Amino acid sequence: MHMADALLSPTVGATMWAVSAGGVAICSARLCRRRDDRLAPLMGVLGGFLFAAQMINFSIPGTGSSGHLTGGLLLAILLGPSAAFLTVASVLMVQAFFFADGGLLALGCNIFNLGMIPALLVYPLCYRRLIGPAPGRRREVAVTMFSALLAMQLGALCVVLETAASGVCALPLGKFLLLMQPIHLAIGLVEGAVTLAVVSFLRKARPELLVRGSAPAGAPGRLVLAGFLVCALLVAGALSRFASVQPDGLEWSVAKVAGGASLPQQRGGLPALLGALQRKTAWFPDYQPAPAAAPGTATAPVMAASEGRPVSGKGSGVAGVVGTAVTVLLVAGAALLLRRGSRAAVPPEV
Repeated sequence: MHMADALLSPTVGATMWAVSAGGVAICSARLCRRRDDRLAPLMGVLGGFLFAAQMINFSIPGTGSSGHLTGGLLLAILLGPSAAFLTVASVLMVQAFFFADGGLLALGCNIFNLGMIPALLVYPLCYRRLIGPAPGRRREVAVTMFSALLAMQLGALCVVLETAASGVCALPLGKFLLLMQPIHLAIGLVEGAVTLAVVSFLRKARPELLVRGSAPAGAPGRLVLAGFLVCALLVAGALSRFASVQPDGLEWSVAKVAGGASLPQQRGGLPALLGALQRKTAWFPDYQPAPAAAPGTATAPVMAASEGRPVSGKGSGVAGVVGTAVTVLLVAGAALLLRRGSRAAVPPEV
């Protein structure tokens, strides 16, 4: 569901950058005031795990489409909303700058749709209010699935509204909406099932890792951190080679609405400037090694229609391992810096 710059106008893109930057600032201030040294390494390994998990596109039978996990709700359950939002935002930044997965102009939209909605809206306003302190199995299943579906549907709806508000693509609002919502309903079912499986396992095996209120309930041991890291590296380095190469829900919807035609790349102005910057920073565009450009020639343009997604091939495993390592170091390092910025108590999150 990562958007690319071809769907957005500079006005909408800049507005969503401001909204997401505001969320980052508020959550950073909350995290900065939290007395919790155990959070930084957990954020780092979960960020790496999320990066790796998002490389695995799974096919949606009978549609010719695919989907991938977003992970915002799962991270909110494990980290609390502020830490989860910052972790998702960091993953999306790594994907955009180093892998050309989602446009730079669209980065604010992607952070809002994939991070702010599940972690700062659905988790505190829906999941936490409904789950209760000691949920039974039926309640846990119902609340988790409902929250995952709600987050996915709201994210897909925002993609449609942001595209419509931009007015740069000839995509009929009604038809686009009727394609986006059902396909992301199917993706949301998988998201909910995976979230439920992980949370249910941890509730039995390591209940201290689940949040109570707005903060992680217990310190993860080195074995737990190592386990998450090893799983992330295995997924990114090996399983990513078997990811579906079918278009994801957004690409599929855009292609259906546009009759299979690719959307034109915006030329000039801010989109072109950010596109040129992304081509310079992308180590592994579309999760493959960047091709060496001949002298005097330009590198291949970043995908315009929606997003670059991982494809199976020799380079994807290397890209996954590098991306996972960079994400772990970036998230954990940023969290440690914020942690050392202040020693005051954190106010309760709402």
